[in-house]
Amino acid sequence: MSGTRENQSGGTPRRPVKPRSLRRRLGYAGVVAICATALSGCTAQQRRGFLPHGITKVSPDITHFWVASWLWALGVGVLVWGLIIYCAVRYRRKKTDTGLPPQLAYNVPIEILYTVVPVIMVAVLFGKTVQLENKMLDTSGTPQNTVNVIGKQWSWDFNYVNDKVYDTGEQALLNGKPGAEKTIPTLYLPVNERTEFILTSRDVIHDFWVIAFLQKMDMIPGKVNKFDVTPTQIGTYRGKCAELCGAYHSQMLFNVKVVDAADYAKQMQRLRAAGQTGFLSNALNRSGLENGQQQYLPSGLDSSDVVNVGSK
Repeated sequence: MSGTRENQSGGTPRRPVKPRSLRRRLGYAGVVAICATALSGCTAQQRRGFLPHGITKVSPDITHFWVASWLWALGVGVLVWGLIIYCAVRYRRKKTDTGLPPQLAYNVPIEILYTVVPVIMVAVLFGKTVQLENKMLDTSGTPQNTVNVIGKQWSWDFNYVNDKVYDTGEQALLNGKPGAEKTIPTLYLPVNERTEFILTSRDVIHDFWVIAFLQKMDMIPGKVNKFDVTPTQIGTYRGKCAELCGAYHSQMLFNVKVVDAADYAKQMQRLRAAGQTGFLSNALNRSGLENGQQQYLPSGLDSSDVVNVGSK
């Protein structure tokens, strides 16, 4: 009976728990406890994988995909690093070893494993990426508002198509003095309403990027791009050009104000009161590039509705 204990029911004796096995279990439990403590102490930014806080309807999907991709990559990395370290330690040459170790030319099952598994992982990552991109670029729904965003060196113009008003910006005067931010154009959006952005450029390639949208899109002369967003949080956010477009690219900035329906209607009325009605021209203004031809014109409008003042 030494070293064993029989079950009271008279079954087979239980094996004693070895100290080494117990230490190993305690070690695993300690690692789990440390990881759980570390994760519970993460800030909101760390839980997002240091991604900016998103404010659109699709932002949670983007954040989840971003974090999940990093976690899977980390898991694969830990597995590979662990196998490398294990092999280096387990099969290191000992002082008592003589000659060469057994030479293995290949191992078919292992080679199949490390070929098929990465292919499956890449295929899944590709499929999930396409699925998310299709959701981000889905314009099949009916937008409640349409904004024609016009990029130009080095500022922005905004045509609020549904309200038939526009706002035009000038290059920001970033001199480090108070009030410089007021020189930056501001795009107004109603909260919880689907807005479609029609993107055009007057001169060179720009890129429309509202950081809190977690997505951006190129603005290419002669080509019309578009995407939809539904902002879900009221606030003031930052936008910029994300494509190197010349000497003052860094100063091609704008603000985005997401407001409730009443404040949005007030801003549209202010633009009307300022005489900024009609559809501001988005024609190319570089020589040799079909000068004067509109890149985008909403249905129901013709050339007589196009406003050229301030479009240069």
